[in-house]
Amino acid sequence: MCVASSGKVIALNGTIADVDFQGNIVHAEAGLTPVEVGDYVLVHAGLIIQKVSRAEHEEIADLFAELEDAVK
Repeated sequence: MCVASSGKVIALNGTIADVDFQGNIVHAEAGLTPVEVGDYVLVHAGLIIQKVSRAEHEEIADLFAELEDAVK
């Protein structure tokens, strides 16, 4: 199963975005969804698939934290 994760765009170089996932910086293709530095995005399989609000990003991060705690 694959899951999309949310992060914040911190840099752009053409269609490649640097996305911050709680301190982990990942390169993601931004050619499908126009983004700007500071946008929150969902990334799946190395592709930005949509922008999300900061509130949605925080909700997703909280859910992932709950899942992580549940498996400890």
